[in-house]
Amino acid sequence: MTEEDEAAFDEFLAARSTALLRTAILVCGASASDAEDMVQNALEKVYRHWPRIRHDNPEAYARRVVVNGAISKARRRKVLQEITFAQPPETPVESPDLGLRDVLVTELRKLPARMRAVLVLRYWEDMSEAETAALLGCSVGTVKSQAARGLARVRARMENLEGASA
Repeated sequence: MTEEDEAAFDEFLAARSTALLRTAILVCGASASDAEDMVQNALEKVYRHWPRIRHDNPEAYARRVVVNGAISKARRRKVLQEITFAQPPETPVESPDLGLRDVLVTELRKLPARMRAVLVLRYWEDMSEAETAALLGCSVGTVKSQAARGLARVRARMENLEGASA
């Protein structure tokens, strides 16, 4: 790799590694150390292919490696096994409702891996349906249906929680 490529990779790493970690924590539904491992794996692949992907979209490539790794790992787990979930890194917002965030994160972790990935990419990463479909290697219709079903599940559980606390 040339010095120019090395410098560009270092710049990419400094600018996007935290966002990749945040995505990995949400998508993986696992401990922070597992998410860090996924990001490290993704960054290794980005580094190996940097001269080829540098001018395309290396962040999308890295994000896809993280998401695909999380989905593959979830498929290998037993369906009934509970998935632990780390708190996402703190980001400043105006007067956050921490209780609501914790409930939402808890409900998000109960979803299947692909559905969770769709919701994270669509609503946390603010990706379009087409971008999400391309990243996950599925159709736009699949993204739409997974997002609709995932949101419906979360809403139903939230309503049940509200009804139980009233």
